Amino acid sequence: MPMTNRPPAVYVDDVAKSFSIPRERVHTLKERVLHPLRRAAHDDFEALRGVSFGVEAGEFFGIVGRNGSGKSTLLKCLAGIYRTDRGAIYVDGRVSTFIELGVGFNPDLAAYDNVMLNATMLGLSTKEARKRYDRIIDFAELHDFTDLKIKNYSSGMLVRLAFSVMIQVDADILLIDEVLAVGDAAFSQKCFDEFGRIRRSGATVLLVTHDMSAVQRFCDRAMVMENGKVVQVGDVDAVADKYLQLNFSEEARAEVAGEDGPVTVVAGEGETVRAAGDGHAEIVEAWVEDGNGGRLEVAPTGSPTAVCFRVRFHQDVQDPVFGVGLDDSQGNGLFSATNAFDGPSGFFAAGSEHIVHVSFQNFLGPERYAISASVAPDGNGLRFHDKRDRIARFAVTDGRPRASMTALPYHVDVVPAHAHEEVAP
Repeated sequence: MPMTNRPPAVYVDDVAKSFSIPRERVHTLKERVLHPLRRAAHDDFEALRGVSFGVEAGEFFGIVGRNGSGKSTLLKCLAGIYRTDRGAIYVDGRVSTFIELGVGFNPDLAAYDNVMLNATMLGLSTKEARKRYDRIIDFAELHDFTDLKIKNYSSGMLVRLAFSVMIQVDADILLIDEVLAVGDAAFSQKCFDEFGRIRRSGATVLLVTHDMSAVQRFCDRAMVMENGKVVQVGDVDAVADKYLQLNFSEEARAEVAGEDGPVTVVAGEGETVRAAGDGHAEIVEAWVEDGNGGRLEVAPTGSPTAVCFRVRFHQDVQDPVFGVGLDDSQGNGLFSATNAFDGPSGFFAAGSEHIVHVSFQNFLGPERYAISASVAPDGNGLRFHDKRDRIARFAVTDGRPRASMTALPYHVDVVPAHAHEEVAP
C-alpha cells in the first residue's frame, strides 16, 4: 500500500442503517382499502450498527463476512444508493461502483446504447465513451452479440459487459461487490489480472467477497463483519482466519454477539446425515480434537489433530472394523482411515460405549471439511453395523495464503547448478 500524506480516500464514522420490515404485506388495492392499518405493524432490522473504519488512498481493501453481515448494505451506503440513519461517510475522489448485476442497463437496448448510457452515468463524456467502446467489447468478448438486446444476454454475458464498462472509467475509488462469481473461470481470471493492474495503478479499491484467496492475493488490509458490526480490521491473513471461524464456529459467533455458546461440531443446515446398517451398533456423535484432547470447530494447519466418534453397541459384536473419511466442500475425498489391517479389534459387549480416535498431523489446506464414520462387521465395505455420511464438520485455517488442497510441510533450497549436478547419481 503506498504511503501518502493525503487524507483517507474513504472514511466511515459510526454509520448505522435500519430497514422496516412489515409483518403483513398488502398485495392489492382492495386489501389496502379493507385493511388500512395492516401495514402499520413492522419490525426494524439493523443492517449496520455503528460501523467505523478508514481506507487510505491507493489501498486495496477487502470486506468479508457471512451472508447477512451487512457487507452489501455498507457498499450501497458508500455508493450513495442508501442513506444512512446515523453517522457520516467521507469519500475523496470519483467513485465507480460495481454492486449489482445489470444496474444502470436498459434491457430493451443493445450493447452499444447501454455502454454509452452506463459509461456516461459513471462519469465518462460521450466522446470518451465512444472512443473506449471497442476496448469494452474486446474485454467482454461480446463481438458477436453487440446487436442483441441485453435482456436476451445470459447472466455471464451481462456481468462481463458491466465489469468491462466499470474498469474503463477513470475512477479514483472502485466499489466492487462479489458479482464476479457469475462469470466463467476464464473471465474470472481476466478480472483477477485486471485487479492486479488496478492495484498497480494506485486506485483505491473496496472489494466485498467470500473468496479468501482473492483477499489474501490482492488486499493490503481487510475487514470482517458480523451482524452489522465490524469484528476485526487489519492483516488479511488474520481476517481470513476470523472469517472462517465465524462461518464454522458457534463459539466464535456467540463471542461476537456477546453470548456464551457451546463448542460442538454438528452437521450444517442443508447437509444430509445418511445412516445405514443392521443396528448392531450406533454412531452417536463425531467431533474434532486438538493435541490436548480439547474439542475444536476450527483446526489450524500443521497442528496435531484427531477425528473422533462415539459408538454405542446394541448387541455383542466381535472384531468390528471402524472407519473415518474426510471430504472437502466439493465432495472430494481427501483422507480415510481404518483399522481393517491392524488385526482383530476385540469384543464389544451390548450396552457399552467406545470412542474411536483417529489422530494425525493436520496438513489439510484451509477449507470446510465433512466427517463420515462407519462401524462394519468386516472390511469389504459392503455391510455395516452403522454408517453416517457427513455426520459432523469442521474448518481448517492457515496463516499463510495457499492455493492447494493440502498444506504439506516443505523446504525450499536454491543451489548452484554445478553443485546439484555433482551430487546427482
